[in-house]
Amino acid sequence: MPPSLDRLRRDAKALHRAHAAGMSDARDRLRAHPPRPEGTGLRHADYLHVIAQEQGFESWPRLVFAAETIGLDRAGRQQALKRALFHGRNWQVDRLLAETPDLAAGLFGLEVALLDRAAVERRLAQDPAAATREAGPRRPILHLAFSRRIQAAPERRADMLAIAGLLLRHGADVNDAMPAAPGSTGRLSALYGALGHAGNLPLAEWLLAQGADPNDGESLYHATELGHHDGLKLLMRHGVRVAGTNALARMLDFDDLEGARLLLDYGADPGEGLPALHHAARRMRDGRFARLLIAHGADPARRWQGHSAYGLARIFGNAAFSEALAAAGHATPLDASETALAACAGGAPGASLASLPLGPEDRLLIARLIQFPGRLAHAKALAAAGLDPNAADETGLTPLQLAGWSGLPAAVDWLLACGPDLLHRNAYGGGIVETILHGAENAPRPEGADHAACLRAVLAAGAPVAPGLAQAATDPELADLLEARRPAGLSSPR
Repeated sequence: MPPSLDRLRRDAKALHRAHAAGMSDARDRLRAHPPRPEGTGLRHADYLHVIAQEQGFESWPRLVFAAETIGLDRAGRQQALKRALFHGRNWQVDRLLAETPDLAAGLFGLEVALLDRAAVERRLAQDPAAATREAGPRRPILHLAFSRRIQAAPERRADMLAIAGLLLRHGADVNDAMPAAPGSTGRLSALYGALGHAGNLPLAEWLLAQGADPNDGESLYHATELGHHDGLKLLMRHGVRVAGTNALARMLDFDDLEGARLLLDYGADPGEGLPALHHAARRMRDGRFARLLIAHGADPARRWQGHSAYGLARIFGNAAFSEALAAAGHATPLDASETALAACAGGAPGASLASLPLGPEDRLLIARLIQFPGRLAHAKALAAAGLDPNAADETGLTPLQLAGWSGLPAAVDWLLACGPDLLHRNAYGGGIVETILHGAENAPRPEGADHAACLRAVLAAGAPVAPGLAQAATDPELADLLEARRPAGLSSPR
């Protein structure tokens, strides 16, 4: 039974009282759905805004309109369907449509995202301007590009491309884009939606063939994350520029030698921006990467954050990388700080770090290492030598969040014993639970990764769960864990 408007108004008043009393759960709910900049005085309407967003609506007025026109039950299901299509939760899409087959009827954005060719043809025959009119938060071609429905329904490829053609013939722009976040000046293009967000190569190829700009500031970077090289090669065939991007650095985040070679052969400069040799060392790439980068012009004598590439590899315990550099004649003497840090790589703390002149990057070494399998003993040794196991990186991600994102339960268990702030939110707005959910969907899956075990551990430790998070989980097991944690009596959107 969906909550009534009166019930939701009472929920807003209760939230207001809890927030005024300084209750941590209320503060966390406002952090998850900020109605206005932090530190600004809040009014009753702001708490209604939070309640509406927890129910899956953009604002309280939109929730009220939905309640008064089609009822909150159907409206809530439609909002859930929109989110599931965008985030690729196709199991939720299937369940919602099985329960309510006509759920998308009359909502053009949903009909496009569901690849319903017949419905799109009917609508455009009656209302040609619908092809370029915003349908909810974005225009129809963006609904198509950001939909992940094709992953569950590859047999609809012809329908998808036919819909794209219909929209184009009725005035849609293949270079259309939407704000990266409400109020943001950053833009996410249709090409990025198809290629980087949805992994939809056929639609990305169609967009490029129709004139989409490959240099949209996002698509090349995210093409490195696909787990194959087809997206990169597609962009290269259409003249994408690699200079001035961080695509090479992103590729080096993965153990993909051929992907790195592809970018270097295409013209990526290993000395531009963050030095690629140093980045490969700290991302635990092996000696093949060192040799490849040097062959393409990387300077092994260059220093970054006070370290040579060899020194950084030693600090990170990346023996394969440092040995390759040494074999090529590029070993450098270690200073006192490097010697003490490198001594921890074997799992036993060396000299105390308290009196040594460590740089900012050195102090983040636990955060850098903890996301890699097999580095827990190294991280523990660093903590024993004096590094802070709760020090967040430049994006506000704590070691606990990084271990949870990577799905490493042993690291999560250790860090939970180090007294972390379970209410901490990183620069992306996520707490520990949201970060684990994001990692379950996006992180590489090394052997032993178990995001469910990580989630159980942080929930048992008292990590807060914002309402509606169960609907954000792409993994049904994680969704069930969060749903079981939902406080009794708290309404939850479908």
